[in-house]
Amino acid sequence: MLLIAATLTWLLSLPLRNVAIVDSLWSLMLFAAGVIYALGADPRAPRLAFVLWPLAIWAARLSFFITARSIGKGEDRRYQAIRARNEPGFAFKSLYLVFWLQALLAWLISLPLLGAFASNAPLGILDYAGLFLWLAGFVFEAGADWQLARFKRNPANADTVMTSGFWRYTRHPNYFGEFCIWWGFAFVAVSAGAWWSLPGPALLTFLLLRVSGVALLEKDIGNRRPQYADYVLKTNAFFPGPPRN
Repeated sequence: MLLIAATLTWLLSLPLRNVAIVDSLWSLMLFAAGVIYALGADPRAPRLAFVLWPLAIWAARLSFFITARSIGKGEDRRYQAIRARNEPGFAFKSLYLVFWLQALLAWLISLPLLGAFASNAPLGILDYAGLFLWLAGFVFEAGADWQLARFKRNPANADTVMTSGFWRYTRHPNYFGEFCIWWGFAFVAVSAGAWWSLPGPALLTFLLLRVSGVALLEKDIGNRRPQYADYVLKTNAFFPGPPRN
């Protein structure tokens, strides 16, 4: 199902010449994976609603935010760079380089959802710890997105750096929030006995820190925003901490 959704979105991207629409699909693919796992689970499994409602709230919020943010702005520069590296023929290559890859990653990262529904063990302290971690992550991610969007709407902030709110304590509070959300789901899966699901959030953590998150964003941001070098000296990259003088 994830491959079908990815392929249909790829078809939509062709007339638009914009593969960045895959970002709006990302959270919805993870929600779809959760629904598929839930349909195959024992309806008495105690973690069905416990996981599906937070998952639905996260997925809807993130997809709506990314879609609204990208309206009228064309293809993101990250995808423009991928397009330039893979011409000629990127229109077809994007099917597996972008869309099918996203579907594969979504399937792997969704393992805690499968693990959470695989057991009828009663809820325990790890489940509630996971829900608390999810809530903290959701507040970080949604709050940071809202703060940055409001900051960017002010023309006076063009080419400057956001250093207040959540962004005062970590340079990437939205990515940290995503990290907390999926490790929260992992806690629930472990409570259900699904230790085998931990590669999912581990993969997400690697991607956020080393591939498509922090590392990619900071690769050239200093060239576009000269104040960023000072921000790096004062602010943690990922895990929140007090600003340094």
